[in-house]
Amino acid sequence: MRLTPFYILQYRSYTFLGLIVVLFFSLTSCNDTSSNDRDHLVFRYNEHSNISSLDPAFARNPQNIWPTNQLFNGLVQLDDNLNVKPDIAKSWTINDSTLTYTFKLRDDVYFHKSELFGQDSTRTVTADDFVYSFDRLTDEKLASPGSWVMSNVERYWAENDSTFHIQLQQPFPAFLGLLSMRYCSVVPMEAVDHYGNDFRSNPIGTGPFHFKLWEENVKLVLRKNDLYFETDENGTPLPYLEAVAITFLPDKQSEFLQFVQGKLDFISGLDNSYKDEIITTTGKLQPKYKEEIKLITTPYLNTEYLGFFMGSTTSEIESEEIRKAVNYGFDREKMVTYLRNGMGIPAVNGVIPKGLPGFAEIEGYDYQPEKAKQLIQQYIRETGDTQPSITIGTNSQYLDICEYIQRELEKLGLNVEIDVMPPSTLRQMKSTGELDLFRASWIADYPDAENYLSLFYSENFTPNGPNYTHYKSEVFDSLYETSLSLSRIEDRKHLYEKMDSIVMADAPIVPLYYDMAIRFVNKDVSGLGINPQNFLVLKKVKKKKR
Repeated sequence: MRLTPFYILQYRSYTFLGLIVVLFFSLTSCNDTSSNDRDHLVFRYNEHSNISSLDPAFARNPQNIWPTNQLFNGLVQLDDNLNVKPDIAKSWTINDSTLTYTFKLRDDVYFHKSELFGQDSTRTVTADDFVYSFDRLTDEKLASPGSWVMSNVERYWAENDSTFHIQLQQPFPAFLGLLSMRYCSVVPMEAVDHYGNDFRSNPIGTGPFHFKLWEENVKLVLRKNDLYFETDENGTPLPYLEAVAITFLPDKQSEFLQFVQGKLDFISGLDNSYKDEIITTTGKLQPKYKEEIKLITTPYLNTEYLGFFMGSTTSEIESEEIRKAVNYGFDREKMVTYLRNGMGIPAVNGVIPKGLPGFAEIEGYDYQPEKAKQLIQQYIRETGDTQPSITIGTNSQYLDICEYIQRELEKLGLNVEIDVMPPSTLRQMKSTGELDLFRASWIADYPDAENYLSLFYSENFTPNGPNYTHYKSEVFDSLYETSLSLSRIEDRKHLYEKMDSIVMADAPIVPLYYDMAIRFVNKDVSGLGINPQNFLVLKKVKKKKR
């Protein structure tokens, strides 16, 4: 790797003048296309939410996961189809009788160059580094939000430099998928010991890019790691790009304008401020953008829903008739078409979204207004309550969806009020059972349908777990526990479908839509795929030279 004065500055305390020099270099080398012809080697995107840490132990949300995904590796990784693939571990075996996973590590994985590694400036990753990294992840003093990943781990140990073992307390077939999470990245003890809490802004990993510069809320620059161990199918070293430049415009509309002006290489998601400008109501690119932009979509592991708090003593919430009437009482297809410009999949089946093994076209709830009206009338006859009413708790982002449901249900004889609150208040009240009916979503932490079904396991009642509805079914619990002992996904899928059907029959939730991952990409960019977790992978990205 060619050394520059800026490489040395990376590992020393910046003086004010030094910082100005580094900023000038990074901005000119990554932004000034008139002064060089290397713009095609720099990938640019904007993060409208602030990055709080580049430490993988704190990669709990997309804004932190995306950059740490370029900086770090773990034992395994996922491809775009959510298949578990080798990463630093080149192979593994599983002993079902002892619940032990044995990983064989590559011997050609190096940490990013740093003065902290002494004269050689780097060193290879060994099994002891994973012992250290997992010890750190579970250290109460660190207080990592990802420590739960290791909650089912009995012990782990290094047999030698290239062999690492993990033993579980009880069977958990989705464990390999858990290990693909950025929390489980390997980090060097030398860097963590040296930087302490400042490791968040001085990350050293093994990934395809290494850290160069971070001026918080202004700019983050990553540079190509010349020691990276992965190659493409032709044996060409990855990554192809020389740098990644991230800006922090907080406004999504400004981000969109930067993108259409060619100053950003892609944007993710569909914001109300520009959705009608860029796509039609049927989810196609507007004609004026077709020459310059590619639209890439895939099912996203996120189910949007309304949840009933089953511990409520409110008669409407206790009533299965009312819960089912809400499910039948609005047209999900129309809702997705007009409020999401077709960017979503109407949730007329269960809670498990498309894109996951275990999704099936089970009998859920389609639009049947007459049936919904009959169920409401049945409730009125049985209770004598002539004006049944429900209140939906939501935040402003989903107000349009809740208002649509409100209008549709009121046509059928069910009064609906909407209580709009800040997201933090909604989360708190949802967790403490203070809302009879609330809007929620569940984004999968790992690619197994168990992730969604855990929402209905009675042992997971909040605050001990994610069962916000406090739904309970002995049959469901029995099937859920059985599924944890089955290693074959085909066997688990059969039980997953049964559990999903049980939940839908009892109607503790109202599935709204299965989300879509959406990317608008400059046509000069190739190799930027998309995956159901919407993780950003840049190691195989190329840009055409203009």
